Amino acid sequence: MIACPFEVVSSTDLSDYLGKLIREEDVSEVVVGVPRTLGGDLGFQARRVLDRLDALKGELPGVRFVEWDERLTTRMAVAGLRDGKRTKRVGRADPVDHLAAARMLQEYLESRRTF
Repeated sequence: MIACPFEVVSSTDLSDYLGKLIREEDVSEVVVGVPRTLGGDLGFQARRVLDRLDALKGELPGVRFVEWDERLTTRMAVAGLRDGKRTKRVGRADPVDHLAAARMLQEYLESRRTF
């Protein structure tokens, strides 16, 4: 199984979007990236993600949410886009969010693979 970018959704639209996607696609599990620090600690942004995740768990009780460490996924996505050249800082509208999410999901899928 290979992960591919789907869609980046703003946090304000997340509940509605996930609810619709879960109903239409019969989703039972959602992988959520937790942006830990390089040392593995929970920083400010990770706490915000986990607070939002707690709310989503209440809104979507039939779904299993999996917390996944997303450290370095954005950096790897930017490096993949660089193509050997220096690039400007990548903004939110660029494909880096898609690629970082796909990388995180691929890591998760590979961790579940049995040989």
